[in-house]
Amino acid sequence: MDARHKRLRISPELGVYAEKHGVFQTLQRMLQCLLVDRPDDPIQYMIDHFKKENDEVPRIFLLGPPVTGKLTVAKLLCDRISTNLLTLDNMLADAKSEFANEIHRLNMENEEIPNTLWAKLILEWLSKTDCIKRGWVLVGFPKTREQALVLQEIGIAPEHVVILDAPDTVLIERNLGKRIDMITGEIYHVTFNWPTSIKVQKCLEKPNGITEEETVKRILEYRRVSHGILNSYSKKYHIINADQPSIDVLSQVLSHVQSRHRSIAPYTPRIILHGPPGSGRSLQAALIAQKYRIVNVSCGQLLKEAVAAETRFGETIKPYVESRQPVPDIMVMKCMAQRLSKLDCSTRGWVMHGFPQNVRQAEVLKDAGFIANRVFFLDVPDDAAIERLTMRMTDQVTGERYHSIYKPAPSSEVYGHCKINPKDSDENVQTALEVYHANVIELEQFYNPVIHVNADQDPHTVFEYIESCVVNPLPKETNIFI
Repeated sequence: MDARHKRLRISPELGVYAEKHGVFQTLQRMLQCLLVDRPDDPIQYMIDHFKKENDEVPRIFLLGPPVTGKLTVAKLLCDRISTNLLTLDNMLADAKSEFANEIHRLNMENEEIPNTLWAKLILEWLSKTDCIKRGWVLVGFPKTREQALVLQEIGIAPEHVVILDAPDTVLIERNLGKRIDMITGEIYHVTFNWPTSIKVQKCLEKPNGITEEETVKRILEYRRVSHGILNSYSKKYHIINADQPSIDVLSQVLSHVQSRHRSIAPYTPRIILHGPPGSGRSLQAALIAQKYRIVNVSCGQLLKEAVAAETRFGETIKPYVESRQPVPDIMVMKCMAQRLSKLDCSTRGWVMHGFPQNVRQAEVLKDAGFIANRVFFLDVPDDAAIERLTMRMTDQVTGERYHSIYKPAPSSEVYGHCKINPKDSDENVQTALEVYHANVIELEQFYNPVIHVNADQDPHTVFEYIESCVVNPLPKETNIFI
């Protein structure tokens, strides 16, 4: 065949490398920056972009109506993620900025401040080295759709837009109780955040604009234009209820800003399901494989198929399988490598269970180039696992499976045909659980980050959570727990 007409096939190793290092996302981000900035020298611009290494830094808008605690939450958030806090007040305090000076002049003359001037002031701050390297949280801006469009036109695009909101009655009550320390500028509240120091209490005064009429006016003004902000950032905004303690609000904000947006990058699932006997690994693997048409790779099933096919390899491992003894790792890895190397696994992806069972096997799998991008641990209490396994039985006539509690045999005649598999005896199940617990901690450390799932619930509920973690990018935290 003419080489010009051959199908272009990308090697699996390239896909693994590109996913690990975010090559697609980097190119996508670079293209966006090129289209916005339109540099005269695109090549040098891209080189400089690589040197910045700032694609993962926080870029957050924190918005919402008055008195939702935006500034308080923003300060706590910046402390937690080590980024820069930007407000209109602290940007205007920069006496060296010509844009800040121009805004002060317009304020003194009671003239309207153009949105473009605000945008240039913000861009000036975002262009500073510290904001480029550590990211930023911008509080209280934009307030209207027009301001949002101006920011977009000059290339200011946040990764996350967080909107704090609460019922109007709550906001009014909060504002009426607000007090300000005239020396430090710290904000307190007569109900929620009253200082213990008598000295500080004597310095507190009511700020301007906190009467009920003024508060209602500001809230109504926000409600009138808020839909424009939602439309401007329809795929990025996330609304959080601010009518709760600030630490709870912070927790929800932190969880959201550490998440990643869905990507259009090519993605091949490579999933490993770990868990004790009876945790439902085989069922979850079958559900995932069926819905997403990826390959279900069961270690035990592959070994049985090799024995049944009477191949040379099957004859070698047959004594181990028939005597229920562990097959040597080198033989198991040979069988697994043959299956994972096939084209369907490379192109469609795979979900594996039953292997690896310890760190030594995990290292061999990794050295062979088979690296998972999702590792789940299905957590089930030992009592539940024993109940699931020791009470299940199989109809020797039809092959149908039953369980004494969850799916009893329909009649005494069928029950008479049922037998319990010897491997499901109390002694064997207990031994298998002990082996699992002896290796689980090291496996978790080896595969960090891992995703823990409470598997002691309805199987379809477990599947829905696993599915959500498969189709959505992993958050920036190192571990996830359900």
